[in-house]
Amino acid sequence: MSPLADALVAWQRTHGRHALPWQNTRDPYRVWLSEIMLQQTQVAAVLRYYARFLERFPDVATLAAAPLDDVLALWSGLGYYSRARNLHRCAQTVVNVHGGVFPPSAAVLAELPGIGRSTAAAIAAFCHEERVSILDGNVKRVLTRVLAFDGDLAQQAQERVLWQHAAALLPADRTDMPAYTQGLMDLGATVCALRQPDCLLCPLSGLCAARASGRMTDYPVRTRKLKRSRRENWCLWLQTADAVWLQQRPDSGIWAGLWSLPLFDDAEALRAAAGAAAARVVALPGFVHVLTHLDWTLHPHRLDLATPEAGVVAAGLGDGRWWPLDQLDRIGLPAPFSRLLLSR
Repeated sequence: MSPLADALVAWQRTHGRHALPWQNTRDPYRVWLSEIMLQQTQVAAVLRYYARFLERFPDVATLAAAPLDDVLALWSGLGYYSRARNLHRCAQTVVNVHGGVFPPSAAVLAELPGIGRSTAAAIAAFCHEERVSILDGNVKRVLTRVLAFDGDLAQQAQERVLWQHAAALLPADRTDMPAYTQGLMDLGATVCALRQPDCLLCPLSGLCAARASGRMTDYPVRTRKLKRSRRENWCLWLQTADAVWLQQRPDSGIWAGLWSLPLFDDAEALRAAAGAAAARVVALPGFVHVLTHLDWTLHPHRLDLATPEAGVVAAGLGDGRWWPLDQLDRIGLPAPFSRLLLSR
């Protein structure tokens, strides 16, 4: 075993996390579900969703047979909704192509919808003790610091080199793979932080080249930064006594497949859509919905109408449907509209 693997496995078994609900299982379905939920999402947020999801979809066959709307409804608020759509597609592929059994190999797992190389490796390592490396964002930070790896990870060639280093550091004994894999995750999540790494608590501090030179926060190197953009829309909250008018978003793009308030490019277009009832439209406080790559300013406007008049207005809004107010928790709503409508 490499010194790094030896130290990491020992540390994880003594000081790592052991009580998370998706740990201490070899069930690929549960491990897969947790790995997808944890992509770009904090553990605290996932904890609120994981148990509810398993209660509704206890196995891959149940998930595969469910309507996509049901999946998106339970995912609502967790963000990155392409994960939910790929989760559904992956479950159907596992059932239809693999007989309801997740493949044991990381290479085959990586061919399934929504499962990348690192996620496939995590499932294979945890469930089948396969000697294969993970390399998510936290692990990249740990390994680039330990190795003082100064390759620019914005370049695919340099990321491939880091994958090679990660493979070379694996423990020789495959039975150590679950602890080693979890150890890398735990270290990146709790000790080797982005801006203030707690090197005094790190089991790899004596092996860390970045710490030896005092340059921990110089790694990982990534010259191409995420370019943020801005967007602004006006949204019409059209409601009767017992229902709200919603439109389903297209199958691609932000909020794909979710049910949304009608969106407009400006206030004039919104009021034009409201027609004769425009004078009764009430502007609500606007807010900024922050996504990974986008600051989206939304201006909600509410219009309460009696059912006959509301039908006339809705007819001019294009495709959509009335959703009963007591069923809004059963459909996929974007987080800002979920908070808006469910707090009515």
